[in-house]
Amino acid sequence: MDQADARYEALAREWTDQYVEVSPDRPELARFRGVVGRVVTVNRNLRALVDFQDGGWYDVAASEEYLRKLDPATAAAKYKNVNIAQPIPDKQG
Repeated sequence: MDQADARYEALAREWTDQYVEVSPDRPELARFRGVVGRVVTVNRNLRALVDFQDGGWYDVAASEEYLRKLDPATAAAKYKNVNIAQPIPDKQG
């Protein structure tokens, strides 16, 4: 595994299925302020695909500079869109 693959795998493990909010310091993400999103996956461009409960997925840099992880117990209650993308099941097969 080369360095790029290792970086991708690490980010995917860190961010996938995390509840997030956008950083208030990022004006380009202002339309998502105050909305709880869930990271569906991380793409090969190292961007998190985030479901912000409006039916679309948005790619945002998978970084704490852009996204803030939320406590899953608290955030799950605020996250309303359960029909778009489901969390990865514990066992597939």
